[in-house]
Amino acid sequence: MIVKGRVFKYGNDVDTDVIIPARYLNTTSESELASHCMEDIDSGFVKNVKPGDIIVAGDNFGCGSSREHAPLAIKASGVSIVIANSFARIFYRNSINIGLPILECPEAVKGISAGDEVQVDLSQGKITNLTTGKTYKAQPFPPFIQEIIEAGGLIKYLSK
Repeated sequence: MIVKGRVFKYGNDVDTDVIIPARYLNTTSESELASHCMEDIDSGFVKNVKPGDIIVAGDNFGCGSSREHAPLAIKASGVSIVIANSFARIFYRNSINIGLPILECPEAVKGISAGDEVQVDLSQGKITNLTTGKTYKAQPFPPFIQEIIEAGGLIKYLSK
């Protein structure tokens, strides 16, 4: 699976409360969640994100509460992948469960800037910054987790 998009870049410790503020957790509507994604950290995100775009962030992305709403809001907003130095454990697992691709790659985080165009080959863990021409290598998921992500999440995978 290959994804390509423009980068939105954030720092360390982006928690689930800024990914999707608690005041919007009374809905399970994916489009409603997407319409408020990242608004407390980046008010322009929802207006500017396009299908396929990529989030790049520092350490401990998705820390905070265990809400599945956070990766769901990101995925529903059109983001194709999140690349970070590291992820909070529950966010990491929730992302896989709902079919949001994520990769840990500190070298890529360091070398990618906001607005860069990036392409990611998920099966290989290859991250290419098309703006600079630099390539980075992340550890790809094992095939069975790639199948879960490609199916659109754990429930859809199990339904097959």
